[in-house]
Formats: sequence, structure tokens, C-alpha cells
Amino acid sequence: MLITETTAGERFARAFLAKDWNGVATLLDPQVDFRGLTPGRAWEASTAEDLIQQVLSRWIEPSDDVHEVIDVATDRIADRWRVVYRFRVRNRSGDFVCEQTAYYDTDGERIITLRVLCSGFLPAAERG
Repeated sequence: MLITETTAGERFARAFLAKDWNGVATLLDPQVDFRGLTPGRAWEASTAEDLIQQVLSRWIEPSDDVHEVIDVATDRIADRWRVVYRFRVRNRSGDFVCEQTAYYDTDGERIITLRVLCSGFLPAAERG
């Protein structure tokens, strides 16, 4: 399915990668149901504030420089949305590439459930 409008998932991905926490907050229901999986850890949050403060701002820390958004792709699977985003990040430990896949539901305006699977920060190759 070709999606031509900007979805909540794409807006979420771009705000998250820009560390625009106010922008992320406007996209999330205050009582968002969140589950996430990164290499070695499962994450949960039941409010937008906790998701931002206890999860997202730890996934991309202040010292992490997201210097390239490689791709953002979105699709719908029946009644559920999916967004996949890949990005390059630089920090004191080096250059990395990361990909996350998020499945989410909306109430028409805001994201009410969000499930994210993260590849982790992987050493960056020339492209990819």
C-alpha cells in the first residue's frame, strides 16, 4: 500500500530522531501503552511522560548526534500502522547505524499503543 500523506508514525520517527521531545509528546496519548525491545533489554511505559523521560531520551542520549536519517517508511497492516526508520548516529564511542520498527495504533489523532523493536547501535559501514 502506497502511503502519500505523512502519518503519525513518520512524524513520531522524525521528532524522535531530532530529539524534539515536545513534538513527540504532542503525537502520543498521555496514557500511551508502550513496549519496546532493544538488544539485552525490554522496556515499558504507560504514560507519554515516562516514555519520553525513561525510554526515548535514554535510547538517544544528549551526547548522541543523529547526523543522518537514512530512511523512513510507513505502511498499514489491517488496522495497525507500521513505521521503519534507519539512521546514523555519532557519539564518543564512534559512528553507528540503527534501525527501529514500530507498530502503533492511533485514536485518529494520537498514538495510543506503540511497540518498538530496535537493532541497537551497530558499527557503521560505508553505506547501509
